[in-house]
Parts: sequence; structure tokens; C-alpha cells
Amino acid sequence: MQVFDENKLNAFVGQVLGDLGGAYSAALVKIGDRLGLYRELQSGGPATSTELAERTGYSERYLREWLSHHAASNYLDYDRTTKRFRLPPEQAMVFADEDSPVYMIGGFENAFTTLENEAKVSEGFRTGEGVAWGDQAQCMFCAVAKFFRPGYNHNLIQNWLPALSGVVEKLEKGAKVADIGCGHGHSTLLMAAAFPNSTFIGYDFHGSSIDAANEHRDEHGLDPDRVRFEQATADDFGEGDFDLITCFDALHDMGDPVGTAAHIAQKLKPDGTWMVVEPMAGDELTENFNPVGRLFYAASTTICVPTSLAQKTGLALGAQAGERKLTEVIKAGGFQTVRRATETPFNIVLEARH
Repeated sequence: MQVFDENKLNAFVGQVLGDLGGAYSAALVKIGDRLGLYRELQSGGPATSTELAERTGYSERYLREWLSHHAASNYLDYDRTTKRFRLPPEQAMVFADEDSPVYMIGGFENAFTTLENEAKVSEGFRTGEGVAWGDQAQCMFCAVAKFFRPGYNHNLIQNWLPALSGVVEKLEKGAKVADIGCGHGHSTLLMAAAFPNSTFIGYDFHGSSIDAANEHRDEHGLDPDRVRFEQATADDFGEGDFDLITCFDALHDMGDPVGTAAHIAQKLKPDGTWMVVEPMAGDELTENFNPVGRLFYAASTTICVPTSLAQKTGLALGAQAGERKLTEVIKAGGFQTVRRATETPFNIVLEARH
């Protein structure tokens, strides 16, 4: 038996216990969101388990255990005198406020999809084959959209587009924009609402996501002649002459990102811009040994790499490709200049031009 350091062992067991606590918590967070418990505690104020049962109509015994778990997890505060549980404003920003920049319910929901994908991905380890986007967990597409939407809401119009050279001015006057890999269309609709003189086309190869995007457009009351969504792959969409083409957290999922870059280069005007938003990552492996890198490597293993491997070429960049590799891919497609326009803790924003 190898000699081990007991202090290191105890520290590591403590880490794993924390990880297991987080893993077990995912189901309870999903319950809290599904049943509106966070919103009730935010709007109605602190409550004992009995008071929360009276306010919601749910079982007091279930609520007591759920509340106790959340207090043990520091998700809720607990007052020993009144025996009431309180949702602090900071935790409310994570669990209850969908407009918060740190709303993370989508992250918990996405964690569920990685578990649902496990059997298919395990088989991929044996065969080297991918798992097509449409064959992954049923709720994954909604979870991915919910996870990324807060970041887009708080950065796209305010920070990312202004960081590009001359793009906002074009959008204000009236530009033609394509959003590649648009998913449920949140990014497309944000831009369309902010720039009413411009026209937008969202493309995605997943038909159900396109259906959801068109429904979201109609819910927002946007003109379908100005904003539309179509099913197409990133390397075969037909229209061209675009002033701006965007890819939000999508390029690394594509089977042939070099082919995508080449196709996009052909579809842009000579003075056009390609905005590539990708997960934050360093170029060296050890630069990604942090909570964000850990999260994205897990998602990459179970979602991103299998998706890419299921497509032609199957380059499988992965969610932690890093700026250097992304730049190589973009330039291999024919772009002359690539620069990091801006960044957030979760995203790199690259500007590519002819």
C-alpha cells in the first residue's frame, strides 16, 4: 500500500464531500425553481416550514426538509429564534431573479442533462463516435438557452457590440445581420429589439430550436419580415451580403469550424465583421484549473465534444479551446485579422475581419 499524507487525504475527502453536496443539491434547486419556492420566499419574506406550507399549499414535511437542506448549504439564512428561513438578496440574484446577471438556474438544469447524456457519452468513449445535438437530453436545449441568456442580457448590447469597430453605428443606421447557431434566439432577439432599423436572420441546424425561436419572436411582437429564424447549418446557409455575423457559444460545437469560417467569410460584405463569442479559456491547460474551467470542461465532455464528433469532420474544439486555437481556426477560414474585443469571466469576444 502506498504511503499517504493523512492531512492531504482529509482535505481531499472534504472537497469531495462538498462536490457531492453540490451534486445532490441540483435536484433540490430544480424543485425550488419548478415549484416557485424561491420566488415565494423573495416576495413573501421569511417563513417557517409551516408558514411556507400555508402560503404555498405544499406539504409541510417536504418543505421542512428542503428548507433545512438549503440552510445547511448557505442557500438560505436560518433564524434559530423565530425558526424562519430567509432568502438573502444575494442568493435571490442567483435563484429567483431571472433578470440578474448571475441567475444560475439554467446551470443547475444543464447539470441534469449531463447525467441524462451519460450512457450515450460513455458509449462514445468506447467507439469514438459522437452524440448528435438532437439526440441529447430532451431538456438540454432549454437549459442551455436559460444558462447563457443572463450573460447575453447584460453584456451583448451594453458591452460586446460597442467593443467592435464601427458595428453599433452600422446597426443604428440599418444593417443586415446573421446569428449562426442561434438556438432559441435570445441573442438574435436582443439585437433586433435594440436596433429596429436593422434586419436579422437566425440560423440553427436544430429544427425544434428554430421553432422555439420563432415562437419567442412572436411573443416579443417583432416583425417576421425584419426578424426571422431558419433551419440551416453554419456552412450552408444561403443568404449573404451581411454587415455582421455572430456566433454565440456555438463555434466550438461545430463539426467543421474551419469550413464554417470559410463560408462566413464569403457571406460577409468586404467591410463586414464576424463576432465570435466563446467560453472563457486560457491557451494552456493549467490556466483553466479554476471553477469556470472545471464547469466548462465537464459540459464540454458530455455535450460539446460529442456534438462536434457527430458532425462531418468532427474537429471537436471543445468548450475550452482558448483564444490561440480559435484564432488559428478563424484565420484558416480566410480571415486576415482576429482580435480580442472584450471579455467577461465567462466569455471571450473575438472580432474577425477580412
